[in-house]
Amino acid sequence: MKSQSSDRIKLPPGFWAGLCQLGIAAHDVARTAGLPLTIITEPVVTTTQYFAIWQAYSDLMGDTAQGIIKLATVFETAKYPPTVLATYHARDYRDALNRMARYKQMCPPESLRITEEGEHCTIELEWLNTEQPGPTVLVGITLAFLLELGRRGTGQPLTALSVEFSHPMGDVQALETYFGCNIQVGAKCNRLTLRRRDLDRSFVSYNEELLEILTPILDRSLGEQQRSRSIPELVKWIMKRTLTGGHPDIHAIAKELSMSDRTLQRRLTNENTSFKHLLTQARHEQARGYLADPSLDIKEVAFLIGYEDQNSFYRAFRLWEGDTPTNWRTEHLGALPT
Repeated sequence: MKSQSSDRIKLPPGFWAGLCQLGIAAHDVARTAGLPLTIITEPVVTTTQYFAIWQAYSDLMGDTAQGIIKLATVFETAKYPPTVLATYHARDYRDALNRMARYKQMCPPESLRITEEGEHCTIELEWLNTEQPGPTVLVGITLAFLLELGRRGTGQPLTALSVEFSHPMGDVQALETYFGCNIQVGAKCNRLTLRRRDLDRSFVSYNEELLEILTPILDRSLGEQQRSRSIPELVKWIMKRTLTGGHPDIHAIAKELSMSDRTLQRRLTNENTSFKHLLTQARHEQARGYLADPSLDIKEVAFLIGYEDQNSFYRAFRLWEGDTPTNWRTEHLGALPT
C-alpha cells in the first residue's frame, strides 16, 4: 500500500555499529550497494535503498545464514529503537509479539501476521509497498529476531517448531542449530512456527513503568500515521495481509479499524468505492506481484490471493488483464528488473 510514509524507512540507530562489530565497515556496505556514502549518516532511506543495503551486507558476509545468525545475536538490546524496546519490556512473549506486529505498521516494508491455533503459533512475514520481495537475508533476520526476542525476554533458550523460507538461505545446518528445528526452503511463504505454550512465558525484562511511558506515545504515532492514510488504502492494506487461502471478511477488517461494519461501508461509499471493489483491486495487485516471481506456479498464486481453485483465478485475471496469467507472465517477466 502506498502512503505518505510508505517509502521512508528508518534504520535502527545501532545498525551500522552492529555491522562494525562483525568487522564490516559502513562505507564498504554503501559501495557494494552502489549508494553514496552519505547514506551512512541518513537515518531514513527509501525501500530500494533499504533492500540494497541488506543485500550488500549479505554479499559481504558471503553466507546468508551466517549473516542472519551473527547480526541477530550481536545487536545490543540497548540500541533497540522505541518500537522494539516496547516489545522487549513487554509482560510476556505473547504481549511482545503482538506489540511487534502492531508497531511494525509504522516500519514498512515488513508486516507480520500472527495466528494462534491448537498448540502452535505461526508468524508469517509479508512485504508491503513493493511488488518485489526483500533480500533473503532480511527475511531471515526478521524471523530470527522474533525468536531472539523471546530468548532475551524470557532468559530461556527457546527453540522454534519449524521455520519456512521461500528461497535458499545458505548454510541450512547452521540455521537449524540456531533455531533448534528443521528448516524448509522453497516453501510457499516465510514463516516461523513457535510452541504456543512459550507465549505464556513471562519476560524477566518486563518494565511496567517504561511501558506506561512508551505505549501512549507509540499508539499516538501509529494513530496519526493511520489517519494520514485514506480508509480505502487502509482497507486494501489489511486485505493484502489476509488474502492467502481465504476471503477477507468486512467484519474482521472493520474490527481492526475499530469501527462497525456499517460505519466502514459508509466511509467507503463516501470515498466512491466499495469493499468488493477494493478486494478486487487487492487481488489484482497481489497477483501481478506474485506472477513476477517465477518460483511460484499459477496454482500457488491463485491460493496466495484467496482463490480456492485455479479456474476461478484464470477467469478473474482475464477480466483484469485481458489475458491468461501464464501468457501475462511470459510477456512481462522479460521486462522486469532482475
